[in-house]
Amino acid sequence: MQDFRKLGVWQKAHRLALAVYRDTRGFPKAELYGMTSQLRRAAASVPTNIAEGRGRRSDGDFVRFLSIAMGSASELDYLILLSRDLNLMNEMPADALAGSATELKRMLASLIRKVEADN
Repeated sequence: MQDFRKLGVWQKAHRLALAVYRDTRGFPKAELYGMTSQLRRAAASVPTNIAEGRGRRSDGDFVRFLSIAMGSASELDYLILLSRDLNLMNEMPADALAGSATELKRMLASLIRKVEADN
């Protein structure tokens, strides 16, 4: 079993999930089961899938879970944009979160290429 906590991409994803939780605290109560929940689920899905994939037996499984994490990161990226455009989130925190999501997607793409190349 390999420790997912040592992966830089997991660390980045975990920090981003924490930031999303922090930055959605001020969302309206009416959005608790809407945008707040969706943003938080997408953000938590990224490090969760990295961790689950790292615990699998094969590199093929790991790549599959990294790909799922990539999809969740893209979903998160859009939800941040939507939150900003709906004025649920100010521009500055939204831009910071979006920048982190973009960097995270680059890191995931790089790791996917590396794992695939090692096979």
